[in-house]
Amino acid sequence: MKSWRVATVMMSMLLGISAFAANPFLDAKDDKPVSAKFQGNEWGDEIQQDEIPLTARVVTTRVANMPWGAIFKIEFTDLKSSAPQKREIRPDYFIVTDDRMVLLNEEDNEAAVKKISAMDKPPAVEPGEVYGITTGSFNHEESLWKTTIKLKGDLCIYDSSHPSGHFKKIVWKKGVGLVEYASGYGAHADGFRLKRQK
Repeated sequence: MKSWRVATVMMSMLLGISAFAANPFLDAKDDKPVSAKFQGNEWGDEIQQDEIPLTARVVTTRVANMPWGAIFKIEFTDLKSSAPQKREIRPDYFIVTDDRMVLLNEEDNEAAVKKISAMDKPPAVEPGEVYGITTGSFNHEESLWKTTIKLKGDLCIYDSSHPSGHFKKIVWKKGVGLVEYASGYGAHADGFRLKRQK
């Protein structure tokens, strides 16, 4: 428990050290939404084939801009596939500083955005909420979930998995933003993989 508190305090100190310089993996010139086409596959117990094609439009919007960072909303719209049940992917909100991308995971993210954007420094975060880094590497284990974040060339790769078969993978690209998003539950019971199209 103590090591968790120390990690949280250390991260809040690290996040608050410098004034915000643009994060190379997730940034915007203004608050206008930017959309991109993604395509890939989905699978699940109700889908007859092993995997079927899935397409989506991913819209990234800067919803708050502070001296120490920004908050982005990433929405998945126009999801299309031949699955009997239409897939829904909830929007993700990320608190972005010059060295981290942190998932905002509150019951009411819209209210949390207002609260956090009024702060004079980044909020303290738990290690499990870190979804991107700009230097070094990152490893974290919590309740059998193993998470690694690695930098490879101009990519930042977030990879999290559980022995049950649950997983989440997010890939960020410098100067582009989100380029891959994948998530699954159980041994192929339900999931999807989407990649940004050029």
